[in-house]
Amino acid sequence: MRIWLNAARPRTLPAAIAPVLVGTAAAVYMAGHLPRLGGFLAALIASVLIQIGTNLANDYSDARRGADSTDRLGPVRVTSAGLVTPRRVLVATWLAFGLSLVLGLYLAWLAGPVILVVGVLSIAAGVLYTGGPKPYGYAGLGEVFVFLFFGLVAVNGAFYVQLEELEILPLGLSISVGFLATAILVVNNVRDMDTDRRANKITLAVRIGRTWARRLYSGLMLGSFVVLVATLLIESGPWWALLGVLALPLARGPIVAVNTHTDGPTLNKCLAQTGAVLGVFALFTSIGLVIAA
Repeated sequence: MRIWLNAARPRTLPAAIAPVLVGTAAAVYMAGHLPRLGGFLAALIASVLIQIGTNLANDYSDARRGADSTDRLGPVRVTSAGLVTPRRVLVATWLAFGLSLVLGLYLAWLAGPVILVVGVLSIAAGVLYTGGPKPYGYAGLGEVFVFLFFGLVAVNGAFYVQLEELEILPLGLSISVGFLATAILVVNNVRDMDTDRRANKITLAVRIGRTWARRLYSGLMLGSFVVLVATLLIESGPWWALLGVLALPLARGPIVAVNTHTDGPTLNKCLAQTGAVLGVFALFTSIGLVIAA
């Protein structure tokens, strides 16, 4: 069980939970109540399953391409380490994606077929990150897709499940969440720069270099709070959502560490801390939105 827990990469799961929380809380604020509890729970579980499926697909594909070598600085990958057979990882991948599709059918019944289309595209993005003939994660586009699917698509999708419309408030919040979710991938790729380069995995960090990747990470972390404030100014509130700024002090440690360290243990800690910043940001922003409802 511990092996499968490691394969699921729990440190990345805030990126799946946060957008659904924020998008749903924005809908609660707009409607004055939670329109669809079942829709919230289904969207939350489906998002987590897609994230787990993506992590497993990445584990499988990177092992096949030789990107997860024995000298990598990150946590052990179960396929390349021989802890689980590639076939079992592949079966688990499609089990996670399959269960998310079942939930997607329920969400489509609630809010229309557009939600199912979004789910299928999200799964495709997860598979093609490091899988397929031309994985976009090997071409420096991983951060773009994380911002799109774990920011814009996920937050606005969760909002749409509740109210079947789009608004400026969840759009702005989705940018903040997308920035922090992208920062998780950036610190991961900064850590793996040397091994990725040797495996010909040209991530954005490899493409732009360590200095600019560090600047990008810092900009995403701080920019998320700037966008939150700007969104609330544009919408003239709800000011209770400024509770999300309470996550800002937690960002200082990983920003400093990412800009001054290259060792695996420190950057692994930064990965967890970045996920925590996203989690706290999403939780307190959501609490603020619900209070303001």
